Parts: sequence; structure tokens; C-alpha cells
Amino acid sequence: MIYPGYSACKRLAAPANVMALAAVLAATLPCSAFASDKPNIAALPAPVPPNPYLAPSANPVAHRNSAQQDSSLVRGPEGPSREVAEDELDWFFTGPGHYGAFTGITTQDGRRIDWTSGRDAIIKYDGIGHKLLAAYPIGKGPFYTPQSADAAIAAVFSAPPEARPMEALKLAAQIQRGLVGIYSLVDRDGNFVVGGAKGVTIYGNAEAGNPDSPIKVIRTWQAPPVAGDLVGINMTYDGWLVFVSEGGDVLVVSRDFTKYHSVRLRHAENAEAYAEHVKKNSSPGYTWVRNNYPVDKDGGIYVVSAGYVHKVVWTGEKLSLDPKDGAWCEPYPDSSGNGTGATPALMGFGPNEDHLLTFTDGDRVMNVVAYWRDGIPKDWKQIPGSPSRRMAGMARADMGNPNATDVQTEQATIVSGYGALVVNNAPATVPAGFPPVGKRVLVGLLGADPRFTPHGLQKFEWDPARRELKLAWTSKVASPNVVPFISAASNMVYTMGVRDGQWTLEGINWSTGESSFHRVLPGEKYNGFYSGLIQTDEGDIIFGTPFGRARIRR
Repeated sequence: MIYPGYSACKRLAAPANVMALAAVLAATLPCSAFASDKPNIAALPAPVPPNPYLAPSANPVAHRNSAQQDSSLVRGPEGPSREVAEDELDWFFTGPGHYGAFTGITTQDGRRIDWTSGRDAIIKYDGIGHKLLAAYPIGKGPFYTPQSADAAIAAVFSAPPEARPMEALKLAAQIQRGLVGIYSLVDRDGNFVVGGAKGVTIYGNAEAGNPDSPIKVIRTWQAPPVAGDLVGINMTYDGWLVFVSEGGDVLVVSRDFTKYHSVRLRHAENAEAYAEHVKKNSSPGYTWVRNNYPVDKDGGIYVVSAGYVHKVVWTGEKLSLDPKDGAWCEPYPDSSGNGTGATPALMGFGPNEDHLLTFTDGDRVMNVVAYWRDGIPKDWKQIPGSPSRRMAGMARADMGNPNATDVQTEQATIVSGYGALVVNNAPATVPAGFPPVGKRVLVGLLGADPRFTPHGLQKFEWDPARRELKLAWTSKVASPNVVPFISAASNMVYTMGVRDGQWTLEGINWSTGESSFHRVLPGEKYNGFYSGLIQTDEGDIIFGTPFGRARIRR
């Protein structure tokens, strides 16, 4: 059954743009590991251990895997550079706000059943054929059709240049109003687990084993009122769903929803004062905890709140803050007072590798920081000027501008092997009098406008011999709003860029930072608008647009 306003996808195109997420797998040593464009896979560090309770596919959870790495060992698109015609792209209408997509299980007839959620619908589709299978209506209007979505995008760009920022702000507010399910996952049974502010809902096939049947709600769970609004979702390696509230409560919930455990993070008493701080500074969406969180195979849950980074340990019986169980809590730099906008990621998994947690901090010109996530080496000396002995490294991410005063990201820290990538999402300019609440819209819907296009990506690398985090390279390629990802097999960073006012798919050499190729996309409908770039098992790239899902074939 197809929800009214939806249609099976055509291999052509239609409207596009949208907002936030991304995540994925492992791969890369220092630059010397890649002597050429074809990396020696045998030389790569240990991959992220697969989580047996997630769907066995490329991207079953936000940021690709439990470690939140946004990287893979699958080869992706390669050169040469060229323009892409609309009939080379696959697109189908979803309605507003489908920022992320999640790859599911493969059926006996060879289809992979993928899922996505947005403001007004849960959608199930054939991920290999890129064909919509069913939609389940949720939320409230206004509802869009493909025609009204086209008209909404056209209204923004037909406005005079000086009026476009406010028109874009109005449309972004419509797209994001009541949005749910940015952070979701597909479990090993192929069911779609969607997190919301007040609880979680599991969706599946109305007829068991029949992917062509409608979508139904399998079960729901309401969080206890004391927890407050939830943000994010992950899964422990023994099959418990993980949630964290904006105010600092960590919960694990059994998949049948019959049991849950909770613990409150240290310093969570600061959450209320923080909420008042951001309210006065017009920073909606900035909560004490506002990003997703990685999970390791031994029960470690890593949460970054405003000013502090936490490791909570799930023992299999309880959530622990006890250092005897391996838990810890440490401060990180936060001169802005806003905390970090980045989902942290785990780095290092082999028995002889350094095990680190990486993320960007809250300084006005952000730093990439690394923390020892397990035991601190006995001979480790605290870095001078750092707030914690657990901090293993800190490097300023100024995008190559030593005079920069404002560099921040709202994207995850992208990790592959010992490399970590960050992007600049600060608009090049902000119109006089433009409301601070709308600053991110300038690099979202208007990210290809040269007035606002931000530029800059930087790769940082952990040197295990010197035990030092250092800058590897800086690229001036634009990456205004999507969450990039890394293909170790192609030795490539992929992102949505901008050239001469046109949206592009960019391929950047992971070893050197040199531009490898780009594909020019046909118009504003292919703006990734804060979605996560996702690589499928086949190596194709899929991403959200304001009103649909698009695919660039490898």
C-alpha cells in the first residue's frame, strides 16, 4: 500500500534538500599505509566488530555502525570528473525531513529492505531497486505532494537574493517541524526501530516475511517521565537498545520492552542551567546532550554533554558509573559554552592498537580531541594546558586559517583507522539582522549560494609511535551541510560540495587531501541539506533531499 502523495520511484528526479546525520566502518594507517590510490587492505587497522543484533548490512544504524565511524571497506564511485544528467540519478518522493536511511536485511528474492523516517511518514523501500514499497503516515501537516514540494523549493530560489535567507528559513521550519527518527536503526530481524523524544516505536511488515505488505507498528515503549526528552539511539552487543536524554539520563531497554535500566550522568545537575544559557543566546536545538553516542563490544557507552565526556558501562546487569567497572567522566575544552555539535566516534580496535574516543570540542575555533577510552597508559603524562590526563591529543581545526575566530561543525567526527575528518559548517557571511536561530539554514538550503558557502575539510591523524594527534592535511573543498563518509577501499572521502554555485559529489584522496574527482549534479533538488551520505553494500551513494531520497550509482 502506498500512502497518498507517494509513488513508486522513477529513474529520473524531483525536488531535493534536507538535514542531519551519518555513520560507518574502519580503515587507514598514517599516510604511509597508502603508497598509491589502491590501498593495501591487509595493512589496515582492525575493523569495527560487527554488532550481532543489528541488520547485517552496510548502514543499519545512524553513523553506519555501533562505533559511529562513518567509514567503510566498500569501494565507492571514482573519476573522471563530469556533469551528471538527471536520467543518471535515482530519486523518489518521501515527504519532508528524511535525513537518514538505514539498510536492512536481504530477502530470498535478492532485494534489500531499507527504511527511512521523516516528518510525516515511515517509509520502506527496495534498497537495490531504489523503489518505494510502503509508507506509514505519522505526524501532522502541512503535507506535501511532489508538485507542492517542487513549488516550495522554487519559491525560495525565485525570491530576490536579499529575500532568500528568510524564505529559506520559513521552508526549513516547515520541513523540520515535529521531525522524528533522525536517529534510528534496523535490527537483525529487519525491523525498523525509531527513537523519539518520549520513547521508541518498532515498525515492521504487516505480514511477517512479506516485504511487499504494508507497514505496521509492532510495539512501542514510553520513556519514564523523569528521563526527559530522548536523543539518539544505539544497540549494545548483547541486544539492549541504548538511549540518552537531553538532560543526562542513560537508559538501556530490552528489545521486547519488558525491562529497562537507567543511570544519571555526572554533572547532569548542570543541564537546567545550560538550557537557560542557550535560551538566552537563541541557540535552539542546543541541549546538554544533543548528539548520538558510540557503543563498544564490552558495554562501554560514550556520551558527550556540554563541557564533559562520559563513559558509562553496561555490565549486562546494570549501568555503572563506577571506575572499577571502567567508567569515567572528564572535562573537555568549551570556551563557547555551547558544547560540541559532533557525534563522537571510536578509534582503534585491535589488541595492539591504541583505543581512543575522538570528537570536536566546544571552543569557538574547534579542536579535534582524542581521549584514552580504556585504561590510561601508566607512563602517560598530562598534556600541558589540557583539562584532563585522559586527553590523549588535541589539535586546532582552523581549516588552514590561523586568524579564524569561528569554526564549528554540526557533523560527526568521521573516523577511518587512525584518521579523523572534520568539516567547516560556519557560513561565509551572515546577513545583517538575520536571526541567530537561522544561521545553519544559510549552509543548508542556501549552501550553494557563494555568499554563504563554507569551505574546508581537515584530516587529523593519530601517530601511535609518538602518541600524538596531528594535522595530516587541509582541503579548501566546500562541504556545506552533509555528513561525509570514507571508503578505505577507494582511499576516498566523499562529500557533497559546491563548485560555481552548483552542487557536486566530491571525491577527495584520503591520504593526501587532493581532489580526485567531482560530479556536478543537476540543480537544487540534489542539495543534501544536512543528510548523511550513505554508502550501500553495492558501493552506491544515497542521501536525503528536502523531500526525497536520491542515489548516485557507483
